[in-house]
Amino acid sequence: MDTRIALVLGVTGGIGKTLAHLLSARGWTVRAMHRDPGRLRGSAFEVVAGDAMRATDVVAAAAGVSLIVHAVNPPGYRNWGRLVLPMLESTIAAARSSGARVLLPGTVYNYGPDAWGRRIDEDAPQQPTTHKGAIRVEMERRLSDSGQRVLIVRAGDFFGPGAANNWFSQGLVKPGQPVTSITDPGGGVGHQWAYLPDVAETMVQLLERDSSLPQFARFHMDGHFDEDGTRMIAAIRRAVGDVPVRRFPWRLSMLVSPFVPVLRELREMRYLWRTPLRMSNERLVAMLGAEPHTPLDEAVRTTLIDLGCLPAAGGAYAPSH
Repeated sequence: MDTRIALVLGVTGGIGKTLAHLLSARGWTVRAMHRDPGRLRGSAFEVVAGDAMRATDVVAAAAGVSLIVHAVNPPGYRNWGRLVLPMLESTIAAARSSGARVLLPGTVYNYGPDAWGRRIDEDAPQQPTTHKGAIRVEMERRLSDSGQRVLIVRAGDFFGPGAANNWFSQGLVKPGQPVTSITDPGGGVGHQWAYLPDVAETMVQLLERDSSLPQFARFHMDGHFDEDGTRMIAAIRRAVGDVPVRRFPWRLSMLVSPFVPVLRELREMRYLWRTPLRMSNERLVAMLGAEPHTPLDEAVRTTLIDLGCLPAAGGAYAPSH
């Protein structure tokens, strides 16, 4: 009997979609739960209706699965603080019922500016200074206290095909149009990036070693660390041409952020553009031998095509997300 059945929550999001397709390609049966199953019509997944806010829905959807991917987030960060923890409790209830391992995509938000200058491994102290970071720490605490099998993979800021509401697509470039300028949020400060296909590949490789993982497993990715804040911008310019670089309008974003949820969230994480935090991937390399790593120029070009900022191979611009 094939026990490689995964329930994916958040399958229409960037990491959820990328991971679901990769799991399917690697022989997993993927079950996708969505409040509007019609949005997944024609997919290769087993689609079930359900709401992540209702534990009974998630428990029912998780029957017989060996993995629950918890990649669900409120769209556009709306009501993020009020909804995230109840949705996680639904997943924990489903894990208790099914015995499945929970996979949580983690972030660097767990760490505050105090982590600058020291080695950030998986056991480093977590002292976030933001509301979002505090919620991330609480999510991991609840998973740890649940006694269930858990895998957390923390990575830097996402970019890549299908990624939305991130710094690359909301800060550096404008989706859906050719790049005529690049916005620089950091002004020379190091920053940690994570290419979505590499994150998904890392997760699947870890899952393929499930018997070697501890019950509560945590790993950090190095991804693409931009040491001085210029490498990502240079890669974009190599893809689109010698366009001008402008500073991110932090003062203007402060004025309009009360009315624009995405800007409010981006502004809260400004410390990551003032403090060069870098998570260490030594534990991950010890487990896998090497971290999956797409060359930066290839990753950036693929992302720009997906965002509709560069024409695809056939000459047409791809739709933006």
